[in-house]
Formats: sequence, C-alpha cells, structure tokens
Amino acid sequence: MATSSKTKPDYGVDAPAVMRNLFIFGALCLLIAIFAPGIIKLGPVSILSQSFYWPAGFLIGEGFLFLLYVKFGKFRHRDFMLSLHSWRGDEDVLDVGCGRGLLLAGAAKRLASLKGTGHATGIDVWSNVDMGGNSAAATQHNLDLEGISELCTLISQPAQDMSFPDATFDVILSNLCIHNIYDSPTRRKALGQIVRVLKPGGIALISDYKRTGEYAKEFASSGLIVEKKRGSFLTTFPPLTVIVARKPM
Repeated sequence: MATSSKTKPDYGVDAPAVMRNLFIFGALCLLIAIFAPGIIKLGPVSILSQSFYWPAGFLIGEGFLFLLYVKFGKFRHRDFMLSLHSWRGDEDVLDVGCGRGLLLAGAAKRLASLKGTGHATGIDVWSNVDMGGNSAAATQHNLDLEGISELCTLISQPAQDMSFPDATFDVILSNLCIHNIYDSPTRRKALGQIVRVLKPGGIALISDYKRTGEYAKEFASSGLIVEKKRGSFLTTFPPLTVIVARKPM
C-alpha cells in the first residue's frame, strides 16, 4: 500500500514517560516560581521562589528538545546511520530492537532502491515502556504503509538470545536499544550475539546515548575494528553516538 497524505507510518514516541516527566516537572517549577511566596522555607533552608525559573527553563527546554528529536531528529539520525554504510542492495540486514520499524524500513528502502536481493529482519520484545504504542502489529502496519513489507521479517526475540546461525548478516543496526538491558552480563551477551551473527566483512552500527564506550570495548575485544561517529547535537536528544564496528574478513 502506498503512503498517502491521510495514512502515514507512525514511528511512535521514544521513552514517552521521560518526555512527559520533563514537561510535568518543568511546569511545576514554573508554577512555584510564579505563584509561591517570595521566600520558601524548607526546614532551616530558605529558597527564593524565583530561583525555580532556572530548573523550569531547563526541564521544559529539555522536553522540547526531546519532542524535536521524536518529530524530526530521529529521521535525520536514521539517515545519518544508514549513510555510514555503502549499500549494494544484496545485504542481509538485522535491526536489533527495531521498535516500530524506523531503521528497519529505512534499510529496506535502501535495498529496494537498488533493486537488489537483500532482506531486512527486525527483532524486538516490543516494550511499551521504551516506546509508546509499541507492538509487532504496529511495526508491520508501518512496513505495509512504506510498501516494503515483502523485504522485511519481524521476529519476537531478545537481543541476548538470537536464534540466527553464525555469520548471517552483512549489516546490523540498533538505535537506543542495548542500554535497556540493565544487567551487565546480559548486555555483554547481547553484544556477543551481534558479533556472532555478523558476517566477516560485515558492519555493525550501534547508536546510543550511554554505555557506548562499553559497546566499543566489547566489540574491540572480540576482534572488530571500531570507531565512533557523533550524531547531530541539535536534532538528537540526548546526544547520540554511533559505534561503527567492522568484522575483519
């Protein structure tokens, strides 16, 4: 089905609770600054109510930066990530933590534009904490709207327990996923799975706002050639770093 002005893919809101809380607490600080007495006594401590303008401005500003990323920046960041690989059209691609399919669809459209034989696979556990309205059905609907569903496969499985054979994928992508594995040994297992299923000569592009040093160290210790690329500081919030890891032939 072709994308129309009335029916467009919806790639969701990343970490909706975070953006909500930034606006809520920013608004509370603003209300205190405007309506509270001039001096607020908290036990032995006295605070000027007008000093709450500073955290109000900071939190609300952060909220708008987050909104800018959700509505605009993440599409630019997707294109930046995909530009770090020279596409041929025959790649087997894996998107780890594909969410509602932004990176997955972007990769599949690159394959389609080259009229190649490649295929894109997305894995996720579809948590609604990490992305609003997250589900395999919502992802499939976006792929249908983009007109590339025949080039894509969705599989429900966690990053640390991939079912694919060794050396399956030419390109592995992931954005804002791996840090959600909070247990360090399990997170290292997920990184090891990425190394395992990546083909010799393949490339992994792993984007995140924290723990990227850990990812780089783990990949390097596994023999991959690693470098870092910075996303835009204006349109990614929080600022994102892409670990570019190449597996030697």
